[in-house]
Amino acid sequence: QVQLVESGGGLVQAGGSLRLSCAASGRTFSRYAMGWFRQAPGKEREFLAAVNWSGGSTNYADSVKGRFTISRVNANNTGILQMDSLKPEDTAVYYCAAWIGAVTTFDRVDYWGKGTLVTVSS
Repeated sequence: QVQLVESGGGLVQAGGSLRLSCAASGRTFSRYAMGWFRQAPGKEREFLAAVNWSGGSTNYADSVKGRFTISRVNANNTGILQMDSLKPEDTAVYYCAAWIGAVTTFDRVDYWGKGTLVTVSS
């Protein structure tokens, strides 16, 4: 079992930045790929970014490529999503996820966090 807890959400103006963290506990976090998803009101949950177990491979959705950066620190059991150049359409609940597999197999999530709200004002 892996428990995931997100933090770092909040209110930011358009063009600003936020840094989300995902604290993992339980089974060895370093075995898992991890990623970030978001869900805006009235929309389906959307994949954003993934990083493999070592941090050496990443995958991004086109909607955030070049603006968001995913990373992880296995020694601290922490995943990070650095979000820059934020837009009002980035407003959503952001979720951390973990799974056994590659950065492309994000449809096979094993564990989810409860989410953190990000609001981008115009």
